[in-house]
Amino acid sequence: MRVRVKLFATLRDGRDKDRVYELRDGTRAIDVINMLNIKLDNVKILLINGQDGDFDVQLKDGDILSIFPPVGGG
Repeated sequence: MRVRVKLFATLRDGRDKDRVYELRDGTRAIDVINMLNIKLDNVKILLINGQDGDFDVQLKDGDILSIFPPVGGG
């Protein structure tokens, strides 16, 4: 299946900001995060097709997974 993964802010450092991956059926959002070597502490917002997502959700062909880090500043 094909899933589009969009990374934002600091998560783009050393990674593609927007890329389509060929994944096996049954792949979960957490599997993609681990595949990209992103620490869970660095994930603040996870969207699947623009809706709040969960780490254990199984992705489907054509899904768009958007991953945002915590926002810094003050």
